[in-house]
Amino acid sequence: MELKKLHWIGLAIALAIIISSLFLINTKVFFLIIGLGVIIGISPFVISIITKTRINNEKEEMFLEFARNLVESVKTGTPISKSIINVKGKGYGALSKHVNKLANQISLGIPLSSALEIFSKDVNNKSISRSLVLIGQAERAGGDIGGILESVAEAVNISDKLKKERKAAISTLVVQGYIIFFIFMLIILVMQFQILPIVSGIGSLKGDVAGISAGGGEISSQELSNSFLYLILIQGFFSGLVIGKLAEGNIKAGIKHSFTLVVATFLISTMANLFFGGPAG
Repeated sequence: MELKKLHWIGLAIALAIIISSLFLINTKVFFLIIGLGVIIGISPFVISIITKTRINNEKEEMFLEFARNLVESVKTGTPISKSIINVKGKGYGALSKHVNKLANQISLGIPLSSALEIFSKDVNNKSISRSLVLIGQAERAGGDIGGILESVAEAVNISDKLKKERKAAISTLVVQGYIIFFIFMLIILVMQFQILPIVSGIGSLKGDVAGISAGGGEISSQELSNSFLYLILIQGFFSGLVIGKLAEGNIKAGIKHSFTLVVATFLISTMANLFFGGPAG
């Protein structure tokens, strides 16, 4: 991923916060401050991934509209090259600049097949690239370009429909995934603030806590609390990836869910430690 100005700003702010947190190293808020610094540093990268995914989805939707417009134009007897130039002015959202570039290249006399290859590379979308390959081959073979375009538009339409139906069908499972995770986190917090203090009161957590020892040394309640935090952070990260894979069929789409769950886990757990427990770090 290319580092942009937003990424550098986020990293600079994160570094400043982390360095500042060193002055609070023996206080309760140390862990919270350093965690916020890390979150701020990661946020621009997560935002970039989410934005890229959204733009990619918009390109696929707009390509369907672009293909439909070409079908209508070609069916009237207009050559495909002229049809592309004619639809240049229509709004295609994230795809508009690529369509305009394609039309300009054709206007300058660049062969359609070459222009479509450049268009495919610029758009950088597998689904759209497959459709463009079919259009290019049909144009070179001199077949019924109108029929090919119509088939391509229909295929893209079916693919788009299936994605939306899948997303709607799986939305309940996504909600259930969030609910299950937060129930899990609640159980961990109850163990941390209700059960551990009782065990601590009975056994003083010296040498052995319910048969658990750390290399023959003591296990403090804070060490166990931190272990619980790491557990739910890891659980949140991988739960988000699974939710993204189920919802959109793409692990990368799960980054936003992972980020949401990890940040929520960190903030809830750390604030709970500040109000109900000892130092968080």
